[in-house]
Amino acid sequence: MHRIRTISDLEELRQSILAKRDPEKVVIGVCCTTGCQARRSGKVIDAFENEIREKGLQDKVEIKKTGCHGFCEMGPIVVVEPTNSFYCRVGTKDVTDIVSETALKDKVIDRLLWKHPATKEAVVSQNDIPFYKKQKKVVSHNSGRIDPTNIEDYIAVGGYSALAKGLTAMTPAGVVETVVASGIRGRGGGGFPTGIKWRICSSAPGDTKYIIANGDEGDPGAYMDRSLMEGDPHSIIEGMIIGGFAIGAREGIIYVRDEYPIAIQHLSMAIKQAEEYGLLGHDILGTGFDFTIRISRGGGAFVCGEETALIISIEGKSGTPRARPPYPAIEGLWGNPTVLNNVETFANIPKIVLNGAPWYSDMGTAGSKGTKIFSLVGKAKNTGLVEVKMGTTLREIIFDIGGGIRKSKRFKAVQTGGPSGGCIPISKIDMPVDYDSLRDAGAIMGSGGMIVMDETSCMVDVARYFIHFLMFESCGKCVPCREGLKQMHEILKNICEGRGQRGDIELLSDLAGVMTTASLCALGGTAPNPVLSTIRYFRDEYEAHIFEKRCPAGVCKNLFEYVINQERCNGCTLCRLRCPQEAIFGEKKKPHVIDPQRCIKCGICYSICKREAIRVK
Repeated sequence: MHRIRTISDLEELRQSILAKRDPEKVVIGVCCTTGCQARRSGKVIDAFENEIREKGLQDKVEIKKTGCHGFCEMGPIVVVEPTNSFYCRVGTKDVTDIVSETALKDKVIDRLLWKHPATKEAVVSQNDIPFYKKQKKVVSHNSGRIDPTNIEDYIAVGGYSALAKGLTAMTPAGVVETVVASGIRGRGGGGFPTGIKWRICSSAPGDTKYIIANGDEGDPGAYMDRSLMEGDPHSIIEGMIIGGFAIGAREGIIYVRDEYPIAIQHLSMAIKQAEEYGLLGHDILGTGFDFTIRISRGGGAFVCGEETALIISIEGKSGTPRARPPYPAIEGLWGNPTVLNNVETFANIPKIVLNGAPWYSDMGTAGSKGTKIFSLVGKAKNTGLVEVKMGTTLREIIFDIGGGIRKSKRFKAVQTGGPSGGCIPISKIDMPVDYDSLRDAGAIMGSGGMIVMDETSCMVDVARYFIHFLMFESCGKCVPCREGLKQMHEILKNICEGRGQRGDIELLSDLAGVMTTASLCALGGTAPNPVLSTIRYFRDEYEAHIFEKRCPAGVCKNLFEYVINQERCNGCTLCRLRCPQEAIFGEKKKPHVIDPQRCIKCGICYSICKREAIRVK
């Protein structure tokens, strides 16, 4: 362990680390974060280590635990350098071949490569896979390349250089103005300009100030923050130290939900290592600046993603929002000026300080600078984490990067911004993804969740699902949110169950207006977005449910039935054999029929029919 006391020490350590690395040594990188661990990447790592040890290859082959590559559905992912072989869905049975063939002979194993779905062509390098081609990795650049549990890996790729520059070559005000000039906006939801928030806090009166990183990610289907905390924790820590220097804070807190054990483990290790190396604590880099960081575990309340609720939770009280103003930048944690930003925001800071504001502001659009990480999930063929420049279109993200829609279904909508976001229809597929465009479309950026839906999604049911989620996550402190969500959910539930009435659509819109204007915090204020956006773009589906008692997508069970197209059915009997209610009748090689009295609409027949003979009526 090397204690770094000056900038020279940091640079000497970096050169020492690089000098010790053998360019001829094969490095096998294995993803060790949540997605791949769920697919037993831990067992794969153990198998690699055993194989290397048994064959005495410790001097020739290194096993490196890395962060997430983003292409999560292809995990466990293994990358072998220097051949740059990108292997997907690797199991313990593949370990011997990877070591003996790729590591020792530079031979690529074709069965483990990603295959193009149309041409079936095998792709060796990650850079040649369509999922990665249109991405612009800035914040997630290190994830998948370095060992997140090893500070020297981070230092070797330039880590803490921005801290050295900020503390020695810039003033606190200079750092603040650099962040202002970069144009970066908060990556956690509201999109408030980060530099302006820092400027307000830095000029606020008070000797005690705080920096808080929000890692309380609670959107269904979103895991951008988790991946960043697991895969590159030092970038967050470095950004927080720079932020503390800029506003005059001496203490930082990372608020992480307790359901993220690997993130907490990696952050804890990173904080301890930074302290041991002298990059956290007393007299950092000999500049006289003191700064410490600790972790605060959240209980998983969605409302604690709201900044005032999060601050109150850190103070040890029930996480409920308070009225603003005063804003946290003036009166935050324990009544002191506080800067609270999302962890992705802080991970951008070292890049901005090191490369300069013009470099950053050249990326993106006029009102939305830089890049953004999105969690692309749902019905897209290629799901995972996607980092693109602000202003990239929905079409590019969903079709070029995401590969289009599974099973050749028709794209219907994409829901952005989490439960409080909006559903954007196919008519806006070419809109740029940035803060202003999303707001105009009735959605929000949020933390970056992006749920893709196809023609089998019922938009009324989608609105009901998100309102149900928010109803249980509301803290209940204010009447518009607490009662508004309950009433909104009851109306949507009635519509989905065939009890919708004339005037329900107008009543939902009126409720939404009250909640938007009168709720205490952003949870209640944005909660109606799923309802308003689906009414705006899919009003015909609401009307079909209410007036025709029909669910066009075949999701709401009381409003449809399955029938068999007699011309397409060839009598294969697959649906009849799999039906749990014995509701399907017919002779082999002759068209079958479904008894609507017995059918419970489980959807098994619909999902397994290879000829698509079963349809919704």
